[in-house]
Amino acid sequence: MFWPKLGHFAASLILVSTAFTARHFGRDVNTQLLESYDYIVVGCGISGLVVTNRLSENESRTVLCIEAGDADNYEAIIQDPVYVGSDVGGIYDWDLVTVPQNQLDGNARPMPQGKVLGGGSILNAMCWNRGGADDYDTWEALGNPGWGWEGMLPYFMKSETYTPVFSEDIAQEYSINYNPAVHGTSGPVQVSYPKYFYPQSVNLFTAMNLLGLQTQFDPNDGTSAGPALIPTDIDPNNQTRSDARRTYYDPYVARGNFHVITGQHVTRILTDGVDGNSVVNNPTTGGNGNGNGPSSGNDNGFGFGPGGSTPPLPSSPPPRFVRRQDPVTSNLRITGVEFAANASASRQTVYATREVIIAAGTLHTAQLLQLSGYGPAALLNEYDIPIALDLPGVGNNLQDHCLVGTFYPYNNATYPSPTELTTNATYNSEAEQEYDTDKTGPWTAGSPNALAFNPLSLITNNSWIILLNASLQAPTDFLVGGLDSTIVAGYASQKQSLATRLARNTTAAYEIINNNAGSLTVAVMHPFSRGTCHIQSPDPFQPPAIDPRWLTNPVDRQVLVEALFFNRQILATPPMIELQAAQFVPPVDANENAIDQIINNGIRTEFHPSGTAAMLPLEQGGVVDSHLRVWGTQNLRVVDASIFPMIPAAHLQAVVYGVAEKV
Repeated sequence: MFWPKLGHFAASLILVSTAFTARHFGRDVNTQLLESYDYIVVGCGISGLVVTNRLSENESRTVLCIEAGDADNYEAIIQDPVYVGSDVGGIYDWDLVTVPQNQLDGNARPMPQGKVLGGGSILNAMCWNRGGADDYDTWEALGNPGWGWEGMLPYFMKSETYTPVFSEDIAQEYSINYNPAVHGTSGPVQVSYPKYFYPQSVNLFTAMNLLGLQTQFDPNDGTSAGPALIPTDIDPNNQTRSDARRTYYDPYVARGNFHVITGQHVTRILTDGVDGNSVVNNPTTGGNGNGNGPSSGNDNGFGFGPGGSTPPLPSSPPPRFVRRQDPVTSNLRITGVEFAANASASRQTVYATREVIIAAGTLHTAQLLQLSGYGPAALLNEYDIPIALDLPGVGNNLQDHCLVGTFYPYNNATYPSPTELTTNATYNSEAEQEYDTDKTGPWTAGSPNALAFNPLSLITNNSWIILLNASLQAPTDFLVGGLDSTIVAGYASQKQSLATRLARNTTAAYEIINNNAGSLTVAVMHPFSRGTCHIQSPDPFQPPAIDPRWLTNPVDRQVLVEALFFNRQILATPPMIELQAAQFVPPVDANENAIDQIINNGIRTEFHPSGTAAMLPLEQGGVVDSHLRVWGTQNLRVVDASIFPMIPAAHLQAVVYGVAEKV
């Protein structure tokens, strides 16, 4: 990891007293803090724990990681693969929602995010893939040297210990191959396969092969187009989730320089010479407590079955709190952070002598930067936030993989179905016993791992029309109005790249998420739409206004329409006819207007928000440079999915691990 040595600053240090009693593995956690730390990391999810772990490998460094959520208690709902998705909406979820999506049906949508030690790795679907080489070569081409595929691959490998599938016969039957040159053998995260496979996956892959889509040899070797049975972050020995907490924290908790506090919400980054807003700095009433979701979680899991645009910022008077506003000439020094247990608790301060690293996740990173004076000047002035730096890109460029569920239940009873785990008590009891005794059987197969990442040109004859429409768009046609010219310039470069890459038959336009019970959910992989995440109050305990603006660019909608029509072709092949699917959503006779309505009502997140603190040049709307240092600062970095300039065609956890290992 690259961390330039920075000089210590002279400041009075206070002792932060926090009387907590939690203990993990014989060492006090949440005990009295040091007067200062070399490094403070905000957010102990995937990227935060990776960075804290790697920094603390040097015994001379002191590192503090501050997490708003609590530590889990090794519940089965987290560890056992059969429960994948069940804890979404539960006590370890921020329970965030979007603003109303007026371009769809006018309703808000849930936006699940992990609020727990380990972050999203506790809640996610355990899928482990990296995307295509061109995803990262595009990052590099946008002005980020060293972030291409060849630059990223060593760090993808560093994070994992890859174990091939347990049976050669299974490998052959399900086309599971791997290239040892692209996999790690000694990393913290266990990456492998379940001890059970549903045969419907073979039918699906054979169907797509018949339609001209070849199965990927290794979905993690950079050639990511086509169907593939991807690995998951599962321990091959005990068949439990291998998450960030259990891989980057638990084995290293005894390090004396590796400090973690939980249940503490960072309210502001402290910048030398910049004051805070009184609402940010002082206790308030209300706000969100730890774990807003119900303790029971979510019976519908990830919703892979069926299941508003942001107005321009108001005009405002010239900034009243401008300090060193130009990031080109500024060299601001970060001195520490303020934090509190809840909205009504007194703010506490802890200092950093070297760096502060924000790893709070795409949505909360944008919020924290804005509350700390880093963001669009008009937005900060609206809430009387003293401006440290006018950075228009903070909270803009929000990208997400949006999905729409389908429902084609399979009626061939000779095939085992995952639905039997909830409809057949005897079957589920036997499966549970097999899991408890041998760590095999259906309870190991909760993750939706038989996926497809399909190029547009291989599923429709209309791809050239869609891409022509994309190329004819002006950059501002479907963006939020009134954006800074640098953000428009950055999007113009992104749009050109997207149109060029999606014309290739090696670049995925969308994903099929197969649950082996009759859902072939489709999700946009390279969206043209861009959203926002902005504070709507100076109170750090009030959530930001999250507007993903899904499908505001019509290209994304056209991709989903073609994907749903292609599902019909898949279901019409002999291997899929054998499964006896009933086409309920969409109905077999649905026309494009009907499919449009299904899309409007059914769009949800795939839990992959990214891009709100983009790694781009300043003139392209960037927030961080290629070392992930916030432009205009000496010692403030961001390390999470918010730095992605463009979202890759992948489930994002493996990408975030790689990014955090690289910094």
